[in-house]
Amino acid sequence: MKILILGAGRTGSSVAEALAGEENEIVVIDYNAEFLAALKERLNIRTVVGNAAHPKILAQADVQHTDLVIAVTDRDETNMLACTIINKFYSRPKTIARIRAIDYLKNPALFGPNGIPIDIVISPEQSVMESIRNLIDLPGVLHISDFAGGLVRLFSVKAVANGFLTGKQIKTLKGRLTEGRIRVVAIFRAGVALPTNGEAVIEADDEVFFFAPRLEVRRLLKDLDCLEKPLKRIIIAGGGHIGKRLAQALEKDHHVKIIEKDRKRAQKIATEFDNTIVLQGNCADEALLIDESIDKTDLFCAITDNDGENIIAASLAKALGARKAICILNHPSYSKLLPGTGIDLAVLPNVETLGSILTHVRRGDVAQVSLLCGGAAEAIEAIAHRGHGENSVVGRKVDSVKLPGGIVLGALIRNNSVIAIHHDTVFEEGDHVVMFSLDKKLVADIEKKFQPLKK
Repeated sequence: MKILILGAGRTGSSVAEALAGEENEIVVIDYNAEFLAALKERLNIRTVVGNAAHPKILAQADVQHTDLVIAVTDRDETNMLACTIINKFYSRPKTIARIRAIDYLKNPALFGPNGIPIDIVISPEQSVMESIRNLIDLPGVLHISDFAGGLVRLFSVKAVANGFLTGKQIKTLKGRLTEGRIRVVAIFRAGVALPTNGEAVIEADDEVFFFAPRLEVRRLLKDLDCLEKPLKRIIIAGGGHIGKRLAQALEKDHHVKIIEKDRKRAQKIATEFDNTIVLQGNCADEALLIDESIDKTDLFCAITDNDGENIIAASLAKALGARKAICILNHPSYSKLLPGTGIDLAVLPNVETLGSILTHVRRGDVAQVSLLCGGAAEAIEAIAHRGHGENSVVGRKVDSVKLPGGIVLGALIRNNSVIAIHHDTVFEEGDHVVMFSLDKKLVADIEKKFQPLKK
């Protein structure tokens, strides 16, 4: 696939790096020649220096022969203008644009059939906010992804010393699982995926991934003794796009405070809440945190746009007595700094963004993609269609479909219902099949099996 990426910042670079390794032809436009030079040195891609919304620059990047345009510059207006120009003068490329400002996203008609011509609008800030909110709603969970319109959830928990899961073989958990509808799909030990056959034994500190119908997740967590006490008192460090959205989503049912460094920003957002308290100050100020009863806080969320500040503030909050601490990291490699800090979880916005984009890049009929374990693994929701020979799953039993050992079936949704998966379950046309790929290199096998017949 020929892909044009507009913007070589953190998001554009991470998207280029991920897609360049999957036999795609990548071109990146950015006005910063140094960014492009660094990117080109690492990857086998072509670059064009200039304004990504300028018709001449787009033509130099050969947009007319491009299959997909991904607009992720640091300005919403540039992304929108570029997509408008492409739609006006070229018929071939599909366009994806990142839009960050809430005001643009509040009006659905703005990007509707008669609005700004963008095929797919993604909002990483909204995705990250929802990820954090899910972690707050189900305390004790390390990761949550929704599939099939929310009917199914993929979630992971940590096996703790002397906990219910620790020392158990997977096959012994079946008494606590709804046969066929709740499945253990992966065990990661020190970041390495392990086989998930019935003989596998869960050890302390393992991250265990489950697929389950959404309505059964809370019950399952209770049964596995993994559901922690509710998180009610929350401090959010950073009043940017994500912090503001998170506070608005939580303030009705939680006690929420925001710490925002910029005085003008703090004054502005303070007028937009009903119950949230906005404080102007440094989120890594020990005296401020103590004054705001950090030792009685259930959750401290460090979500400024500065990774270093997030790590320092979250680790300080935890040292001062906060029950749990979450931080956002725009540089995934910084997650290696977290052991020993006390920080419970890191959320990676670029990984969330890449998952949204990969949904539209995958070659099969793919409804959703979620990247896991820092992007090393992938969960995919694909739609079954009748194909040719071995590459068709429709009409075949589960045990007759040959997929690599690193791909695990997680859920099967038919007619908006989650059905049990057994060895003799037969795939039907239109089934939504959610799978866990322990290695991204195996995704090509899924794409082949779920590739719709060409008309």
